[in-house]
Amino acid sequence: SPDSALVATIDELPGERLRLDDAVSNAWMFAAEARIAEAQLAAAEQAVRREKGSFDPELFGFADWGADETPSASLFAGADVLQTERADFEAGARFYTRFGTEFTASVNSFRHTSNSAFAALDPEYTSFAALTLRQPLLKGFGPSARSSLDFAENSRQGADARYDGAMLAVRAEVEITYWQLYAAERNHGVAVLIRDRASAFLEDTRKRARAGIVGPSAVANAEFFLTETEQATLDTEEQLDRLSDHLASLMGRRPSDVRYRSWDEPPTEFSVVDQDTLVKVALARNPELVAQGMDSDALRALEKGAVWDARPTLDLIGGLGGNGLSGQARDVYFPGDPDPLRTDIDGDRGDATSQAVQRDYPAWNVGLVFSVPIGNREGKGERDRLRAEIVRAEQTIVSSQRYLEEEVRAQHRELERGRKRLEIATRGVDASIRQVEIGMLEYNNGRTTAFEVVRLAADLATAQQRYSDALVR
Repeated sequence: SPDSALVATIDELPGERLRLDDAVSNAWMFAAEARIAEAQLAAAEQAVRREKGSFDPELFGFADWGADETPSASLFAGADVLQTERADFEAGARFYTRFGTEFTASVNSFRHTSNSAFAALDPEYTSFAALTLRQPLLKGFGPSARSSLDFAENSRQGADARYDGAMLAVRAEVEITYWQLYAAERNHGVAVLIRDRASAFLEDTRKRARAGIVGPSAVANAEFFLTETEQATLDTEEQLDRLSDHLASLMGRRPSDVRYRSWDEPPTEFSVVDQDTLVKVALARNPELVAQGMDSDALRALEKGAVWDARPTLDLIGGLGGNGLSGQARDVYFPGDPDPLRTDIDGDRGDATSQAVQRDYPAWNVGLVFSVPIGNREGKGERDRLRAEIVRAEQTIVSSQRYLEEEVRAQHRELERGRKRLEIATRGVDASIRQVEIGMLEYNNGRTTAFEVVRLAADLATAQQRYSDALVR
């Protein structure tokens, strides 16, 4: 500091000393902005997990039991009131691929009992096993099937970049507030020092007035100067408390003393790189620009899917299967024929299921399913909406790039001029201190007025504040 008396005054200010690194660490842990960004990142990660889950294999099945009593007038019903019971079961698995293909493997088993005299099997077991495929060829194919997952993955990368940006923003705000607190301490120390000197100056002026050396106007000037410095001291103390409270809010922790105080000194040496190089690096690594780029890529993923969904539906379907039949054989008598008929099928549910799975009685199918919505306004409207959103996102990136370049160049120039600004401010403080010293000597020798001394002291306060601003800036 250009004035050792100011250093002593600042050291006597009350408050809890705080290092910059500790302030940043606490803010990263407790700042609301950091926790919000962390929650947004977690939500984006779970959105990716949800979309990936749509391609996970799925087990399914059902079981159904029922019974019916049906009156019948047919001679071939086998009973006046036909009583049947059934127990149907199905189990299988299905999954979707990222090309939109749906695979399903299932086994169906049916148990049927009846009081019909013509039922050759009671109970009767039938089974059916199938492996089916459905492949979209237009709507729902490829990019359409995985567009939601691509969108979620790009959104997660954008959230990750925004999280990094939020942590940088928290650090930047803490650093700015910390160094503003440092400047506020200096300014408050200047105000306290000048107030104390103004009080001493007033007392000295009153003694001179009683001795007849100076007139009443000198006392009035000294009294006015003291009141102004007391007001300035209150103003600087309020600013100091306000910055301390803001730092406490960022860290989520109140100081143990009346306020926080800075411990570190602001650096005065910086490695200044070429301006164009700095702009290039900033455009490539700025977290918000990276996030906006991911947002644009996410919209492109949806647009690719919407292009396919704007087309008619044409799906290829096919399957391979097998049938099985088993049951408990019984004699069947037809009217007028004393000899019973009996089937050679005999077994249980497992036999029927085994026949179906091993395709003892095979089945297959292949075909096409299509639909053409007239006008297709829904699909085309969504496609064109997403294309417009992509244009908006791209122009947002262009605008952000231009603003970022403008800010980087402005701050680069400010940093380049920082040393010169600090050098000038230091010379100004030194000159102001010499002015006050000379002014006091001249005042004591009766060669100047109290008003001139007051003006010189005010100039000293202004010079000290400019030095604080230059040091922090």
